[in-house]
Amino acid sequence: MQNSCLRVVLFLTSVLSCFQLSAHAELKLPAIFGDNMVLQQQMRVPVWGWDQPGAEVSVTFSGQTKTTHADATGKWLVRLGKMKASVTPQTLVVKSAETKSFTNILIGEVWLCSGQSNMEKPIGEQPGQKPVLNYEAELAAGNYPQIRLFKVERILAAKPLLDLEKFDGWRACDSQALDDIKFSAAAYFFGREIHTNLNVPVGLIESSWGGTKIEPWTPPVGFEEIPALAALAETNIVASGKMPNTTPTVIYNAMIAPLAGFGIRGALWYQGESNLMGGTNDYDYYNYADKMAALVGGWRKLWDEGNFPFYFVQIAPFKYFSGKTPRVPAATALPEFWVIQSQAAQRLKNTGMAVTTDLVNNLDDIHPRDKQSVGHRLALLARNKTYGQNLVSSGPTFRKMKTKGDKIVLFFNHEDGGLISKDNQPLTWFTIAGADGKFVPAEAKIGNGILEVSAAGITNPVAVRFAWDETAQPNFYNTAGLPAEPFRTDEPVK
Repeated sequence: MQNSCLRVVLFLTSVLSCFQLSAHAELKLPAIFGDNMVLQQQMRVPVWGWDQPGAEVSVTFSGQTKTTHADATGKWLVRLGKMKASVTPQTLVVKSAETKSFTNILIGEVWLCSGQSNMEKPIGEQPGQKPVLNYEAELAAGNYPQIRLFKVERILAAKPLLDLEKFDGWRACDSQALDDIKFSAAAYFFGREIHTNLNVPVGLIESSWGGTKIEPWTPPVGFEEIPALAALAETNIVASGKMPNTTPTVIYNAMIAPLAGFGIRGALWYQGESNLMGGTNDYDYYNYADKMAALVGGWRKLWDEGNFPFYFVQIAPFKYFSGKTPRVPAATALPEFWVIQSQAAQRLKNTGMAVTTDLVNNLDDIHPRDKQSVGHRLALLARNKTYGQNLVSSGPTFRKMKTKGDKIVLFFNHEDGGLISKDNQPLTWFTIAGADGKFVPAEAKIGNGILEVSAAGITNPVAVRFAWDETAQPNFYNTAGLPAEPFRTDEPVK
């Protein structure tokens, strides 16, 4: 009963906010609409805002005009008809008692890019981090006027905001813009590849915050759909005063909710380190797949575009346990988390995961500098799964095993031309166990799309693990040059 009353109060507060917003008798659109933006092609693009209750509002763009009336709260919304990609700058005109115009608008592909510090990391200098590889040349070459950038700035809220309060508005991509607003390197490299391969404009919306967990990014409706997490849906109602950025929903409220509904093709997600480290005492990271389901399902429900593409990055090797200060219970915590991320990708429709076990040149740096390859692998997923290009977007993934005398035979998906050792050396980071459950280093040999794994002294093997250490950087790939996902054949993480 108490929760029901709180929900009513929250709803009435939201409605009151709408009335207050419309009471100024002026036409207003959300901050995500602006000069230089990109609107999503091949979609009935929503355009919305606020005005006096009952006001007639018309929206004109690309040869079409849509008319509606503001409702009793002052909210209005129209949907533009589907449009083809266009590099010709156009103007969006919104009229009621007054007129607002947005210029230099392109039509193309729009992606929302979110997560913690590895998504937030820019191309150039960032306090406490090293720049991406070859950053000076990358910035110098960053002039792509048909790529447009929008960055949401850090802010928290106890309830969903109607509009963004802190942001850097749409800017055409050039060296100065990338450096001025410290735009996400991973997002930029992804967008650059989508733009150059599809030859269409690309809009990138970055909403990220270093050091954050997944829970504050998740909407209540996402938690409500997962029984084990349903209690977290109420947290935002009781949050008040100076709230920590670990509180469930408080980043979503301020940095995602105001964007919900803006036409996008899909989302990118690069996060997990904070949830892994947050599990030192309570093993909280074991339910990260549920939390991914809450995040993805919640965002999709709010956008109401169906199961839009959601591609994410498997976090990279790092000395979480073996560094100077242990941050996790054991060196196996990270591979356990890798498997949980893999399980999330298998569980959730229209998702994909980019593996990064080979993209680290310093295991003491939690921010790997090769963000070009991260962006490329995310782009491969989108080009293959979303845009229908016939290319390989995944490395080998474990499918099944069988025993064969003193060997275990492993079968894989995504062989794509064959399994290889990238450096032509013996395969690394395989271990095998007999009935006693003790894992020892193993020899793995490739043959006709399978692996045979064995070790001296193991006569009745029962299980294999691959890359089962936080420092693992294996050489097992497919011929497309993509690394295999870490895996275990024994009892999965629960």
